[in-house]
Amino acid sequence: MKKEPLKKSSEYSIEELFGNALKQIRKRKGFSQEELGLESGYHRTYISLLERGKKSPSLKTIFRLAETLQVKPSELIKLIEKDR
Repeated sequence: MKKEPLKKSSEYSIEELFGNALKQIRKRKGFSQEELGLESGYHRTYISLLERGKKSPSLKTIFRLAETLQVKPSELIKLIEKDR
């Protein structure tokens, strides 16, 4: 399988940037995808899809995930802005 070249940060979609931010915070807080899913009420595969930028989270989802991770929703947004 041919490997795709790395993208510049400005070439990532908002969904991909959100996914990167979510993954970064999730790992920092010591959650697995399954644990985050169970604690927040989402399926592990949905967490995976979010982290890979394959799904776009609703505002409600952002707030619920932030609450579960014990961060402010704005922290997720700040990480997206930083990488954009």
